[in-house]
Amino acid sequence: MSMDITFLGTGSAYPSPTRGASALVLRREGECWLFDCGEGTQTQFMKSHLKAGLITKIFITHLHGDHFFGLPGLLCTLSLQSSPDPSKPPVDIYGPLGLRNFIWRSMELSHSQLLFPYTVHELVPTRDQCPAEEFKEFSYLDGGEVPPQGVQGRIVHLDPVENSYLLIEDEQLVVKAFRLFHRIPSFGFVVEEKPRTGKLNVQKLKDLGVQPGPLYGKLKNGTAIVLENGITISPSDVLEDPIPGRKICILGDCSGVVGDAAVKLCCEADVLIHEATLDDTQEEKAREHGHSTPKMASNFAKSCKVKKLVLTHFSQRYKPAAQRGEGDADITELKRQAESVLDGQEVTLAEDFMTIEIPMKK
Repeated sequence: MSMDITFLGTGSAYPSPTRGASALVLRREGECWLFDCGEGTQTQFMKSHLKAGLITKIFITHLHGDHFFGLPGLLCTLSLQSSPDPSKPPVDIYGPLGLRNFIWRSMELSHSQLLFPYTVHELVPTRDQCPAEEFKEFSYLDGGEVPPQGVQGRIVHLDPVENSYLLIEDEQLVVKAFRLFHRIPSFGFVVEEKPRTGKLNVQKLKDLGVQPGPLYGKLKNGTAIVLENGITISPSDVLEDPIPGRKICILGDCSGVVGDAAVKLCCEADVLIHEATLDDTQEEKAREHGHSTPKMASNFAKSCKVKKLVLTHFSQRYKPAAQRGEGDADITELKRQAESVLDGQEVTLAEDFMTIEIPMKK
């Protein structure tokens, strides 16, 4: 089962000719899950190998414009490319409180009629996710009006025990959100596959007199079997250890995490995607604006023992040598700063249209 991540926008604040505004796509089993949707994301889709029509879920980390101003336009374009289908499941959209009203008002004011259903699930932030003067309740936005049928979704509150938000859980995977500290409430998301059943010890089965056939399938599916001689074989007798699933962690803008859930949820992640807006010499300025530096990102990655750190959301001043002009800085310096914290572990600097494959564990 293939899984990969493609970056559509890796710049901060605004889209530029060299870096789009924040957006990335996680592909799994033919579905596209979009994380953030900055201005121009739909154009980035068109330039990539991805198909926007395969989007089934959208996750917005926080409500700063460079992370979600592209959403109304993308939804409208998807509608133009769609045919009415009453049986089509809704596109699920997850994001902070206020997102539902933004989408609804955008559609209403522009007289846009979407030909597909969508559902918005809102995460309720806590006051400690941003400076006190920046926190807004947003409860006044509804104004007693009822949004059109179909856009009402769940209101997801922080689980006080797990210190996280459970968004999705099925037989194959779990998606949770955790709190970040930024100028406004921001979130990170962890997508984790559940462990797969371990391999059958075929030799052991043959030694017990069980030849390849339907009984193997029963054991693999967790059902005990009884042989003709009366011996019972339980799956645990002949199955190897479960095979861990893949874990991807995608953080929104932040200068730190809130609570202890982030480190626990991101522990030993296969890929951690973390912002690094400014270089280490600008740490004071980064923190002042709720952002991170390579050192800050690497320290978090180190505490989580992640297997791969990918930095993104760079200030537009950082460019590779071939693109640098007056006043620009060398982006490879961010890589060097990050790797110096991780004892030589390689760090990847995200680029627009870069794809990272996450192989299945064996």
